[in-house]
Amino acid sequence: MSYRDPQQPSRDISFIKAGALFVAAILALALLFGSFYTIDQGERGVVLRNGGFIGVSDPGLNFKMPIFDQVVPIDVRNNVRTYSDLAAYSKDQQTAIMRVSVNYSVPADRVADVYNTYGSIEAMLMRVLDPQVFDELKTVFGQFNAVTAIQDRARLSADIQSAIREAVVGPLLITNIQIENIDFSDVYENSIEDRMLAEVEVQRVRQNAEREKITAEITVIQAQAEADSSLARARADAEATRLRGEAEAFAISARGEALRDSPNLVELTKAERWNGILPTSMIPGTAVPFLDVSPDL
Repeated sequence: MSYRDPQQPSRDISFIKAGALFVAAILALALLFGSFYTIDQGERGVVLRNGGFIGVSDPGLNFKMPIFDQVVPIDVRNNVRTYSDLAAYSKDQQTAIMRVSVNYSVPADRVADVYNTYGSIEAMLMRVLDPQVFDELKTVFGQFNAVTAIQDRARLSADIQSAIREAVVGPLLITNIQIENIDFSDVYENSIEDRMLAEVEVQRVRQNAEREKITAEITVIQAQAEADSSLARARADAEATRLRGEAEAFAISARGEALRDSPNLVELTKAERWNGILPTSMIPGTAVPFLDVSPDL
């Protein structure tokens, strides 16, 4: 015969009540914390109710119906999508392998379109952006020859960016496209390097020739200046000689006229210059200087 505790049913009921209260408390907490959510500043929230779209929530604290509502965050910040090993042919049929980065963002007012049409940003990029990048890159790069693509990369990037922006149709904003790297075959890159070295050498030779030309011109100018200076000196000397000759001729002419007009001028000059001393010796038959004993005196 088994023994049964008369208090056993009451204890079982107590355990059931405690369990029910615990579950109720858990559900209450779940409902409480599931009734609000926060959205970051660089995101927007797509609110779904029973799987259907009902709206977009802004950054900050927001409320929803627990269990029934679901929030899918959509990033609206600026992001970068990088494409590696993109192959394209240049205008002169040179194969290039490029690395391209695309900066993009989703406009905040187009978040609903992103979710309703594509379901996610990644799905949208695969359908809207990726094919256009591949196609437009090949088209635009084919308009440049290899050398121009390297030397004028800024214009190449601008043309590719313009083409992709025009081709992309959807809730996507292209902010910038950058060609990070362009690789040609080793053979072609070596030929470009050789060509550039040759151009540098040609430029150096031209600079040397120009410098020598300038030096020669300077030498000619200096020689011409020296010749002009010598000619000027010679002309000055000739003019001085001519003037001296004319002066001397004039003096001689004047002296001749004076002698012709005054025959005794020579004797007067001698007398004026005589120091009064007679010579100590005289040759027999000669006259005493400056003493004229002719009857005319």
